[in-house]
Amino acid sequence: MPVATDRPRRRTTLRAREPGTPPRPLVVLASIALAAGTGTAIWLLPSGATGEWAPRGDRPGGVATPPGTRSPAVPGRSPAPGGEPAVSRPSGFVTFVDTARDPRFDLSRAVRRDHLRWFTLGHLVAGRKSCVPAWGGFREPDDDPVADRLGRLRAAGGHAGLAFGGPTGRELASACTDPDRLTAAYRRAITAFGAAYVDFEIHGRASSPEPETVRRRARAIAVLQREAAREGRPLMVSFTLPVTGAGLTRRDQEMLRATRAEGAEIATVNLLAPVGAPATGARLRPVASAVRAAHPQVARSLGRGTAWNRIALTPVLSGPGHLTRLDARRLAAFSGRNRLAWLSTRGAALTPEVTRLLSAAMR
Repeated sequence: MPVATDRPRRRTTLRAREPGTPPRPLVVLASIALAAGTGTAIWLLPSGATGEWAPRGDRPGGVATPPGTRSPAVPGRSPAPGGEPAVSRPSGFVTFVDTARDPRFDLSRAVRRDHLRWFTLGHLVAGRKSCVPAWGGFREPDDDPVADRLGRLRAAGGHAGLAFGGPTGRELASACTDPDRLTAAYRRAITAFGAAYVDFEIHGRASSPEPETVRRRARAIAVLQREAAREGRPLMVSFTLPVTGAGLTRRDQEMLRATRAEGAEIATVNLLAPVGAPATGARLRPVASAVRAAHPQVARSLGRGTAWNRIALTPVLSGPGHLTRLDARRLAAFSGRNRLAWLSTRGAALTPEVTRLLSAAMR
């Protein structure tokens, strides 16, 4: 019968395998083991294949993660589970947190409650030692309850950047005159907090920096950006500057050009625009006019033909509740119509209702 004929033929084939070839049962068992091991490895990968597991081209906005985040983690500031957090430049509505004045601000709770995603933590200025930054000039970098919650923020899906400078205190580049120590101070802060981006807020006492200060800060930024580029994780840098009906001051425009001349790349110019009390519905018109006046100045300073997507807007509120729901809708519409980089606020706190409205409108 055919069955009886086939069996001897198969046994003959097995006996006739070439020398050095493993027995077929062993090959089958090895294949099964390899498939099982591969399936287990894939199962153990983080869900969504984000962070370092994903190709860089798959990360939104090119993903700019700071240099040095591979160094040992700081307690409470470790990257989100599954590797380093995949982040991009700020977008939508960015919440500024004055960590020295509001040390109880809960970042992860704000993500869950108000659906916020981006935060800027400030202000880092020179502390008791001229080359050591401190929150508000008096709180040590590793002694800040808000910054200590960054691990929980990232686990909740949020991102945070650092703001150097501000309206008070000594700007770090002005106080720290040693270029190497200044660069090291910036690097330590960026690394320790795993900052997604860095902002330099130049106004108040730092509004008229000397040319040496501008060059020193610019060269430090350029060094850090080159280091980040070599690691494949560009460092996004923005400058926050006051704006009036005439736009930026000539000095600020020169500062931006001088910064670029030293090799630093400026991704965004964030405009601080004062807003008065809600007396009339037309009070936001001066803000819009100031942004329009600043646009060609920013474009020229950054060496671009147009710069709307390089401009962010930050209204400065003079009192609590001074940004109404109608104001928030108008600001969001203006930002979207002109394709601004992001929208934020300074000064008086927003009401929870307006915060949630801006968060939803700016997505």
